[in-house]
Amino acid sequence: MEVPLSAVDIAWVYLHRTGEIVDGIVAARFLTDTIETMIRHGQRNRMFLANMAILKYRASRSNVVDIREHA
Repeated sequence: MEVPLSAVDIAWVYLHRTGEIVDGIVAARFLTDTIETMIRHGQRNRMFLANMAILKYRASRSNVVDIREHA
């Protein structure tokens, strides 16, 4: 019997396969917090939850500026 994937699992697998996860701990925390907030607001559709978490993660990453040291 297969265990169905949760919304967090779906979002994680997608972002991991597309190479968008920079820091696993930060990404995991962001996804779980985002999905938990949506569940608390009444959303239950796991595909909707996963897709919105992916979009919000991408948006959060677009605001990050990488710091590079000059060699």
